[in-house]
Amino acid sequence: MRTYLECVPCFLRQALEASHAVTSDPIVHEKVVRETLRLAAGMSFNHPPPWMGQRIHRLLREVTGNWDPYREAKRRSNSAALELYPGLKEQVAASADPFAAAVHLAIAGNVIDLGCKADLHDGDVQRAIEEAMTAPVASHEIDALRQAIREAEAILYLADNAGEIVFDRLLIESMPTDRITLVVRGQPIINDATRADAEAAGLTGLVEVIDSGADVPGTILDQCSVAFRRRFEEADLIIAKGQGNYETLSQECLDGGQVMFFLLKVKCDVIARDLGCRTGEMVVRKYQAAPQSTVAGRGEHFDWVSEEAHS
Repeated sequence: MRTYLECVPCFLRQALEASHAVTSDPIVHEKVVRETLRLAAGMSFNHPPPWMGQRIHRLLREVTGNWDPYREAKRRSNSAALELYPGLKEQVAASADPFAAAVHLAIAGNVIDLGCKADLHDGDVQRAIEEAMTAPVASHEIDALRQAIREAEAILYLADNAGEIVFDRLLIESMPTDRITLVVRGQPIINDATRADAEAAGLTGLVEVIDSGADVPGTILDQCSVAFRRRFEEADLIIAKGQGNYETLSQECLDGGQVMFFLLKVKCDVIARDLGCRTGEMVVRKYQAAPQSTVAGRGEHFDWVSEEAHS
């Protein structure tokens, strides 16, 4: 997904909120905001929004000297989610459709996004969980995901945030774990999940865990490691969690013929418009590359194939 004009105020909000969250030094606040303005004035709008997010948070790390300024926030998110995990696991097991319940909860966990909301509270997460179990998610999309999992030999699950990764565990446990590779960020960026968070969530003992080799709050393939790109190309099925992965991968060409599903809670009007849904919706969307096909305004090489479009 390209960057839109409406994204620019969000860049400034993120820069100011992040700088306040990391330090009380007003000199740092001003420097981060001024540099964000400079970058926004010169950036190509063909870049996805996480391209700017990466630069804002790189700058923040550089000027503060703090390599992982969200470390404590991530620890708290993981701890809170792990406290909820046993009860949620029981809830999934008792559901009439445990897989669908796990999908709902995995998407509910996507509310734990400090890039979108810096002042997230435990009540926000609890409310998201309660809403998730009754929120409408297209059943044909969940069934399409279920079928794709059955058919895939190699599944790449792209994680999003710390805390949320515990909710991902509920979904991963309902899948064939011997065929799953979980992908985390290569370096700390905002509250995105790294290997340490996968370990805290108990996932390193459950599935293979690799990293993208990059510090992007999403997945920009040309910034990722060669090893990750190889695994991406070899996967039959890619499950991409969260807005950042949607923003960065929705314009990619899947040359290897992979099937990709985006799972996210839509937290932004721009993304809602891009997806053709409402802000606040829980979304499961299937996309698959088709040769020599383009859709105006949605990347140069990606054909958007949605089960919903054919219903």
